[in-house]
Amino acid sequence: MADQSLEATVARLADSTGGQIIAAARDGLQRSFKMYLFLFVLGFMVAFPFTSAMVEWLIDDQRLPDGVDIIVISPVEFIFLQLRVAGYAGLILVTGALVAQVGYYGVRHQEVQARLRELQIQLPRPGTALVGALATGIMLMILGLAYAWYGLIPLLLEYLTTDAQQVGLSTEWRLSNYAGFVVNLLAASAIGFQAPLLTTLILRSGAVTREQLSTSRRGIWFGAFVLGAFISPPDPLSLFLVAVPVIVLFEAAVLLDRLTRP
Repeated sequence: MADQSLEATVARLADSTGGQIIAAARDGLQRSFKMYLFLFVLGFMVAFPFTSAMVEWLIDDQRLPDGVDIIVISPVEFIFLQLRVAGYAGLILVTGALVAQVGYYGVRHQEVQARLRELQIQLPRPGTALVGALATGIMLMILGLAYAWYGLIPLLLEYLTTDAQQVGLSTEWRLSNYAGFVVNLLAASAIGFQAPLLTTLILRSGAVTREQLSTSRRGIWFGAFVLGAFISPPDPLSLFLVAVPVIVLFEAAVLLDRLTRP
């Protein structure tokens, strides 16, 4: 009986508008697998020659707290770090193309078009909307990277270093761990600062109303802290400094929507 109920639920979800959009996007993604593979390889190959300079720049004495030494404890640690950084570049290209394609299939789906006409919502042309969303996303990403690089990372590195040195510990950091710490904070801030863009797109599309977002405020705040726990270093201060800007930006987007669309 439970199996039949589960099958019926899955069938209803598959027949729903959301299920049809996911199915259409899935089929399109399968057809575009070679394109995604090409983008990953392209990003990897373009970034790899610059990884040595990036690591050298990252471990410069001017960017490290006083009394900190960077060490390598494995013969292949540096090459693995280079591969990791180049892989991130490839993933960034793939992620951007993936989001654009899923959004395209969602907006162009016939059920979504019918719902937009019913709600009398006129979206800009796909090309114009895509360019505007990409430009806004890039601007927010730059702001997030600046927040992490000039504020979050120096503060946390100084705090963690001073805390360890005060109890008499030597501060020798492993290269891969230090680079991973910095990259994770940069990635967390770049992703978190997309909150106002996502909130605005959801509200303007008519998928969710301001009232529905307001009633789900606690869940959204909790989700911001959960996201921060996954993508930030495992300490309470990092979690707080990553999650709070996301919440502030989300609330700012809701307020801006309320002011521009009474």
